[in-house]
Amino acid sequence: MYRGSDRFDMSDHDRTATVTRETAETAIDCTVTIDGSGDADVETGIGFFDHMLESFAKHGLFDLEVDCDGDLEIDDHHTVEDVAIVLGEAFDEALGDRTGIVRYADRRVPLDEAVAGAVVDVSGRPRFYFDGTFSQASIGGFTSDMARHFAETLAMNAGLTLHLEVTGENAHHEVEALFKTLARTVDDATRLDERREDTPSTKGAL
Repeated sequence: MYRGSDRFDMSDHDRTATVTRETAETAIDCTVTIDGSGDADVETGIGFFDHMLESFAKHGLFDLEVDCDGDLEIDDHHTVEDVAIVLGEAFDEALGDRTGIVRYADRRVPLDEAVAGAVVDVSGRPRFYFDGTFSQASIGGFTSDMARHFAETLAMNAGLTLHLEVTGENAHHEVEALFKTLARTVDDATRLDERREDTPSTKGAL
């Protein structure tokens, strides 16, 4: 499904990518379609992380497939980090030269008492800034601070300048609000602008 102008020939602009990565710590297959419908097929071995990735797909209207076999007998770090690496690389590949995208976006998303905000520039120049703390150290088998690390690693590998912030009293709500606002912001910024047929930069490239 394409959410832009009919002036673009989507047969030449299929924004889908598959990335595979295998190390001594994880083996991951990931496919992302930017112009999707929110379908997700995710298996990482961490139930809460699966839930967050499914939420990311649903609220960003991305189609997402992730299969990860990680060293969860150690902890959740390698699995979350490496999924973020592969997902970021898939977004970067699917975006191509970023012609026609909106580029900038910002969102704030509440979940009960928690509020998360994101500002993104799909610039090709990765930077990351975070303001906030998590009210509990973990949620099930997911370490709360891995939400921050996931977002940072995604930004570094997708070529995003990303500012995130969160406040709240419940870590489940705080982390879920972060994934939702990240999804909505990335969706907004990666959409194709019906008024634009070039790269949104005075340099002519991102």
